[in-house]
Amino acid sequence: MADHAAPQENRVAIVVPTYNEAENVRALVERALAADPRLDLLLVDDASPDGTGDIADEIAALEPRVHVIHREGPRGYARSCREGLRWALDSGYRTVGTMDCDLSHDPERIPAMLDRLVAGAGLVIGSRYVDGGGLEVDWGPVRRAVSRMGSAYARRMIGTVVRDCTSGFRIYSAEALGRVQFELLHSEGYAFLIEVLAELTAAGVSIDEVPITYIDRRAGASKISRRIVFEALVETTGLGLRRIVGRSDR
Repeated sequence: MADHAAPQENRVAIVVPTYNEAENVRALVERALAADPRLDLLLVDDASPDGTGDIADEIAALEPRVHVIHREGPRGYARSCREGLRWALDSGYRTVGTMDCDLSHDPERIPAMLDRLVAGAGLVIGSRYVDGGGLEVDWGPVRRAVSRMGSAYARRMIGTVVRDCTSGFRIYSAEALGRVQFELLHSEGYAFLIEVLAELTAAGVSIDEVPITYIDRRAGASKISRRIVFEALVETTGLGLRRIVGRSDR
């Protein structure tokens, strides 16, 4: 695991979970560091068998703005995010983001997201489903519908106005992240994003969205599986039921 950096109150840590992204990680780092001089990257590698972790180490050895965590034990997007977000907060960053390594998220949108944070938001989401957002993907109509309907279902269940509940392209203030009880979150996959959004919505954190164009990965394999989709459905339904029960108890 990488050593914690000195406090970085005026810098932004972007947490990037990686698993088998050897074909994408160098390009992602180059584009992200060029997008804004305030950005530092934390690559959280989940013991990738394709050598992603070794490439990350090579990059970090030459670039002081890049840090690396090599995870051990059970894999999972949620576990990587939790560990990375905790690292960033413990390291003194007051602004922390997450993004994917597959080049689907354009780092050049980060400055616009940071502007919204400065304007008062506690969480800013790079959104496919607000005006100006979109998809450049080779998806069939069924997968497109599942994506939109999944976000719409999550929106209703957790009681938020956010249009893109499942986007992993996010910027948080440290104050907002401090309100998330990570020890109570139990998702393994992308349902983690919905859990965090539910907690921040319930806490009354100001949430804003910036339009992005989501670009389908060009290299490597998608990490989305039926099990991950099923987990998201079950978790989202549970969050909705708990919210409804809690509201009726009051």
